[in-house]
Amino acid sequence: MANRNDILNKINEWLQPENFQDYCPNGLQVEGKSEVNTVITGVTASQALIDAAIKQNADMILVHHGYFWKGEDQTIRSMKKNRIKQLLDNDINLVAYHLPLDDHPDYGNNRQLADVLNIQNPRPLGGLLWQGELPEPMAPEHFGLYIARALNRQPLHVGQGKAEIKTVAWCTGAAQGFINAALDAGVDAYISGEISEPTTHTARECGIHYYAAGHHATERYGVQALGKAISEGFGVAHRFIDCDNPV
Repeated sequence: MANRNDILNKINEWLQPENFQDYCPNGLQVEGKSEVNTVITGVTASQALIDAAIKQNADMILVHHGYFWKGEDQTIRSMKKNRIKQLLDNDINLVAYHLPLDDHPDYGNNRQLADVLNIQNPRPLGGLLWQGELPEPMAPEHFGLYIARALNRQPLHVGQGKAEIKTVAWCTGAAQGFINAALDAGVDAYISGEISEPTTHTARECGIHYYAAGHHATERYGVQALGKAISEGFGVAHRFIDCDNPV
């Protein structure tokens, strides 16, 4: 058993959310019980994740995508009401970290994706963008299959570039707009989660391979690493629950 505030203080020490201008509040979003035995992690605080956490007798849900995003309807009704009511009725803490979890050099989504894809010499390129090298050069089609096997999701490959891919840049989630920074870095391929209509034209006309590997699929790993660190540091139970999302 661990104290909720001790866990939050440690996460804040690791992730330093005060250094980010984010689109949502980072940290505790819905307060539950003060003592924590079981932490459930997931990508998004969906109803499916909440239901699963209740079955696991969770005291804390830790996610990458929480609530109260800038620009969303501030009223608590319908889907949002149902989710928050379930959390309050079961005295479960909801804790969310967005950009700070993308950025962290050890627990971050970008760093963890590098490990999953076995990218060599992973390093920040600037902002949230990272850069590295493949273990060996791959044909573009082969690299698409390589990503699919690692993430259990077939990526969408667009663009035209070199016959072999050696250098890559990446940023998880909805970071397709960073393709221009990847071009400036001179890499052979860029990986992100989502794709927008203009991304295809940029990749084709500027000579780079682009892989849209899934917002959910690319952001499953940071929260797992953070949950494991909490479990090891505080002696609480931890389980990651993957609520499938094809996007």
